[in-house]
Amino acid sequence: MASKSVALITMSTRGVRVGPNVAAFVNTVVEKPLGEANITVSPVDLGKFNLPVYNESVIPAMVPEKAQFQYEHSKAWSAEISKHDGYILVIPEYNYGVAGGTKNAIDYLVNEWKGKPVVIVSYGVQGGTKANEQVKDCLTGVGLNVCETRPTLAFSGGRGPDLFAAIEGKLGDNSKKEWEAGGDIAKAARELKDILSQPNVEENVAKV
Repeated sequence: MASKSVALITMSTRGVRVGPNVAAFVNTVVEKPLGEANITVSPVDLGKFNLPVYNESVIPAMVPEKAQFQYEHSKAWSAEISKHDGYILVIPEYNYGVAGGTKNAIDYLVNEWKGKPVVIVSYGVQGGTKANEQVKDCLTGVGLNVCETRPTLAFSGGRGPDLFAAIEGKLGDNSKKEWEAGGDIAKAARELKDILSQPNVEENVAKV
């Protein structure tokens, strides 16, 4: 199989955030099963794109065939998402729902995402289950193939030391141990690998 690329995207954009550490942990779990299939994992940090609330004058679905983006931030985000064959979105849950920055970043694009497989990994006090479900509905509607296994990573001990560490941007060892033992991240990676290993995966998914 020809080499493929998966973007592992940290979707949190807060100044102080545990998202990059959660994504780095996810990377340690998925690298081996994906690497065995010649799939490269490329870390991407949404926060570095500085996307404002969508401010283009064109509708995302029109790009690139009928219109072009005007602003450099849109062009950069479009180019990054376009170059990958699949995605792992590591999303936070804030106030019992999807974060505004996460939804805004998804809404910037249509054709760049469409037809490709994606794993949703959420985290939060209760694992980010509400945000996970909301993003699944959104991405399915946009035309992505959402993997069945969608890990929901709850901080160890609930409202305990690991949560307070996360508030300061640190990821507790107990949480990491529990997440790895749960096996959902590795299972989702295998599902993503299986989809990407199919011939003409984008064409097949687009027909669904």
